[in-house]
Amino acid sequence: MSISRKRLEEIQNIPDSAIDTSDIPELDDNFWQTAKMVTPITKKAVSIRLDSDVLDWFKSQGKGYQSIINNVLRTYVNHQQNKT
Repeated sequence: MSISRKRLEEIQNIPDSAIDTSDIPELDDNFWQTAKMVTPITKKAVSIRLDSDVLDWFKSQGKGYQSIINNVLRTYVNHQQNKT
């Protein structure tokens, strides 16, 4: 899902007082007792040889094709890890 630059600007210009947060529950002590720190996975720049038609297909998906390739590989890795 993508959001236009114009819509992002509109959202950024909404004052905090105009944002309805009534449907968001407060974080109580119970939440913090079970909360876990999650460290984001860092990315590394690599050079990889791909079949030209495969790369062309991913590029045809538009901006962010490298992230799409990463997501496909992550799905494969997760699937393989769950097999054992």
